[in-house]
Amino acid sequence: MLDMVGRSRLTNSILFNFDDAVIEERINNTIDQVCQASVAMSNAKIGALIVIERETKIGEIISTGTMIDSEVTNELIRNVFYPKAPLHDGALIIRNNRIFAAGCFLPLSQQDGISRELGTRHRAALGMSEYSDALVVVVSEETGRISVAQNGTLIRNLTSKALGSILKNSLYKIKSDKEKKFKLWRWKA
Repeated sequence: MLDMVGRSRLTNSILFNFDDAVIEERINNTIDQVCQASVAMSNAKIGALIVIERETKIGEIISTGTMIDSEVTNELIRNVFYPKAPLHDGALIIRNNRIFAAGCFLPLSQQDGISRELGTRHRAALGMSEYSDALVVVVSEETGRISVAQNGTLIRNLTSKALGSILKNSLYKIKSDKEKKFKLWRWKA
C-alpha cells in the first residue's frame, strides 16, 4: 500500500511539489510581477534591489533582513521599495517564487574597474551574483534604468521585455535541471 502511495502523481505533487503546471505558473507569475514592479519603479525613479534565489541557498543573507513569506506581487514589491518604507534600503529576496524577506544586506563586489557611475546598489547586486548563483534585478534611483546581475556580470539598460527574457531563460533552466535530476533519481530508485 505505501508503495502505491509513493508512486502516485498526486502524492508526489503534494510531497515534492513536482506538478509542472503549478511550478510553471508560479515561475511565470514571479517573472511578470517582478517585471511590472521594475518598470513602475523605473518610471518613478525608485531604487530597488531584488534577489531571486536559485540553487545556492542564501540563508545567511536572508537572516540580515525581515522575514515576509508572501506571494510575489507587483504591489508588495513596490511597497517595500517606497522611499519612506522601513525596508526600502535593503534587498528583497525571492525564494521558491515567494517574497521571503526584505531589508537584507548584500555583500559588495570586490571587482576592480567597476564604472564610477554605478552606485552601492549596483555593487551589491554584482557582489551577490559573485557570491551565489542568484539573479539580482536592480533599478537605479538616479536614472531609472533596469539592470540584472548574474554570475558577476551586470547587464544594463534593460526593457521590460529583455528583463522578462533573461529571467525566463535563467529560471526555466533551473526548473529543467531539477527535472533532469528528479527523473534520474526516480529511474535509479
